[in-house]
Amino acid sequence: MDFSGRVVVVTGASRGIGKAIAAQFASCGATVACVATTLAGAEAAASSIGNGARGFECDVSNAEEVANLFESVQASLGVPAVLVNNAGIARDTLLIRMKDDDWDRVLDVNLKGAFHCIREVSRPMMKARYGRIVNIGSIIGQTGAAGQANYAASKAGIIGLTKSVAKELGSRGITCNAVSPGFIETDMTESLPAEMRETVVKTAPAGRLGVGEDVAAVVLFLASEAAGYVTGQNITVDGGLTL
Repeated sequence: MDFSGRVVVVTGASRGIGKAIAAQFASCGATVACVATTLAGAEAAASSIGNGARGFECDVSNAEEVANLFESVQASLGVPAVLVNNAGIARDTLLIRMKDDDWDRVLDVNLKGAFHCIREVSRPMMKARYGRIVNIGSIIGQTGAAGQANYAASKAGIIGLTKSVAKELGSRGITCNAVSPGFIETDMTESLPAEMRETVVKTAPAGRLGVGEDVAAVVLFLASEAAGYVTGQNITVDGGLTL
């Protein structure tokens, strides 16, 4: 796939799935804006990816910061053709112990952050009559999980947001899809108990945990010209775990 001349914005790009996505876009010729909560993290990711990638600092839960982000990206790189909403956090605990801040912060970053970014990029994409928006969800948003009520709610919300955006912007040449990963080898899954990892490997037909590149491949397809007639979909990338 060739993304030469395309500006791609990837949030949560400093590590894990986001970094893998950003790297794959850069390797296919895109000019990538790597967004992270710290400038050092964003610039380190951009430097390691190379190919003209640039780092940008932004807390996606803050509407003003997001507005400034897209203004900076457009001024320095050009109008984004692709937005990948990958930024996300988890604050896991049982529902009866969950504090309001645990709930609010996860929803603010994971769901409201995606909304903020979509709102900002929609106008220039509509003007260009072209755009690809890909939101990173999770199988937890489809199945739920004990101790993850906040995370599950945020990722289930991503699916509803994706479908609504697809209906609103489809007539302007803009597609919006979601990708829901299963258990992927990242910093977030490194802390999983060994028995849980073994269960995933034994249960998933693929017989392994996923890697960031597994998710990136699907994201790049959805952002490509080949997926121009695919919108409003949620694609699960979990090695068959939720079958």
